[in-house]
Amino acid sequence: MKHDIFSLKGKVCIVTGGYQGIGEVVAGYIADAGADIVIFDLADASEVAQKISEEHGVRAAAFKCDVTDPESVKKCIEQAAEKMGTLDLLFNNAGICLHKPALECVPTDWYKVIDVNLNGVYHVAHAFGKYLVDHNKKGNIVNTASMSATIVNIPQRQASYNASKAGVVHLTKSLAVEWVDYGIRVNCISPGYIRTALTEKTNPEYQKAWIESIPYGRMGTPEELAGAVIYLLSDASTYTSGSDLIIDGCFTIV
Repeated sequence: MKHDIFSLKGKVCIVTGGYQGIGEVVAGYIADAGADIVIFDLADASEVAQKISEEHGVRAAAFKCDVTDPESVKKCIEQAAEKMGTLDLLFNNAGICLHKPALECVPTDWYKVIDVNLNGVYHVAHAFGKYLVDHNKKGNIVNTASMSATIVNIPQRQASYNASKAGVVHLTKSLAVEWVDYGIRVNCISPGYIRTALTEKTNPEYQKAWIESIPYGRMGTPEELAGAVIYLLSDASTYTSGSDLIIDGCFTIV
């Protein structure tokens, strides 16, 4: 390409939930696009960071971070900025799912899902956005929402997850408008059913029903999300903010 508008060279990108699954895979692709990587996860992701560094020739670091704890997030942002010299990009991906009917959910079930999926996304975006503003820097954020923000999934019951992801989409739109004057773009992706180690453990009957309902006839892969994330993080999307990119194998349009 004469103009490599998808390049992330010279940038530092935080990836939350980067220990495994979508976060781990997409972090590798972001590194392949040239960015240095910082992984935030409750698990020790140091080996993942080392693997990314060796495979892609970038700098990579990992910090144990509880996205539901604003103080933990603030501390990790500060440590990451100090270690890497700067911060530019955020793939705000950490999340959990609970397949449990609403009538069977106790308050702590609801609070846990909302705390990780919505409050966690907010805490990290807030701390990262404040870092950018305080240092007079522009930057880009991509949040991970879900097609569950748009439709109600069946046969599983997961009102807490659906509500949390709908919140992520509207939070994305709200921050995009609030932060446009700071040169901070905020977008989100909404994956459909993605085959990961976690979905592999899901009820086989659920998986069968999902695949039968997907026009593609299969689940997606984490690799198939990477291009969308790189597009939204890169200069290929400089006039795009507040968007929700649904990547679901046509699931939500039939």
